[in-house]
Amino acid sequence: MTSPSILMKTWNLRAKKEMGQNFLADRGTADKIVARSGITAGDVVLEIGAGLGSLTLPIARAARKVYAIEKDSALLPPLNNELLASGADNVLLINDNILSLDLTSIARTEQQSLVVMGNIPYNISSQILVQLMLARHHLKRAALMFQKELALRVMATPGSKAYGRLAVMAGYCSTVKVITEVKAACFFPKPKVDSLVIGISFKDHAEPSAADESFLFKVVKASFSKRRKTLKNALSGPILQIDAATAAGELVAAGIDPIRRAETLTVEEFVNLSNRFYKAGYR
Repeated sequence: MTSPSILMKTWNLRAKKEMGQNFLADRGTADKIVARSGITAGDVVLEIGAGLGSLTLPIARAARKVYAIEKDSALLPPLNNELLASGADNVLLINDNILSLDLTSIARTEQQSLVVMGNIPYNISSQILVQLMLARHHLKRAALMFQKELALRVMATPGSKAYGRLAVMAGYCSTVKVITEVKAACFFPKPKVDSLVIGISFKDHAEPSAADESFLFKVVKASFSKRRKTLKNALSGPILQIDAATAAGELVAAGIDPIRRAETLTVEEFVNLSNRFYKAGYR
């Protein structure tokens, strides 16, 4: 692994702040992340944001095949050069935006569930998480590096300040654990904050299950759209298109006090509430 700073200088490149580019520069950390992610020789890994290959190379040594996704076309020549120099012939480089990629199609092509890894840009972290959750039936698990604050939001518990939409969605369809912490000094250029790598294991079946998952996520979104308001007021509005009186009635029927706030509800309570609304004909 060539140092990102050397590669950037050699290829006359600059880190693009608008793309959230902070490249992992510590080889030992990269090796530790891959080792703790539990990749086996039969795994097919989809890497989000391959960058300059800091994670791509150790992933390629551990997995059967790697789909390395990189949006920035300027990084492909040095990345390809690094792969050739290391003899990594099981890596397929794809110059594309991960949010536009059909993960299901890749899994079907490989005829197996994918392992997803990556150093995730902060500005699209939430969108990527939602994308993975929706495609989870074609994914085995994920090991993703986020800014620490975002990772803690994903793992937050009811009643905490960080608890929100992402934590509810993650709790519904997966179990999440910390793999390792990565200090800001391990990146080039150095960011202002530390990162956490979290492991996400997707559930085969959610329990309790939502009558309609898309609608569940819609109810969760509406509930947290006005965090400081009570649930009956947060749920009334354009997202669900119901009034406060109707919201209050369904909350009571679901055994939830209408004056509670969204951050106090468990995942199970959100599922039960969603199913109540769905049974009443709301979509």
